[in-house]
Amino acid sequence: MAGEPQDDCLFCKIVEGHVPATIVRETETTVAFRDINPQAPTHILIIPRVHYENAAALASGAPEVAADLLREAQAVADDEKLESYRVVFNTGAGAGQTVFHAHAHVLGGRGLQWPPG
Repeated sequence: MAGEPQDDCLFCKIVEGHVPATIVRETETTVAFRDINPQAPTHILIIPRVHYENAAALASGAPEVAADLLREAQAVADDEKLESYRVVFNTGAGAGQTVFHAHAHVLGGRGLQWPPG
């Protein structure tokens, strides 16, 4: 069921403290942690504490949490002293989503070309 923790979800396990992560921020609705395979000098993932498969499902099922996630992206950028940064949501395997729990990537600390690779 959407919103409920999933036993087989890596990010649900991070939220529950069963899998370690380098957490940089926590709120009532989100957890932000460093990516274990960074694609930029700063690469932080922000996840909702509730489980939704992707950003579209989160926006539809819990729009207030989706808004919290975007607010946290700015807070992370401020904490990391990023003047410029990118927020990326991969939705679906064809777009590179590998963990099917909605999450945002905050990338910065170097020039980010457009379009991305």
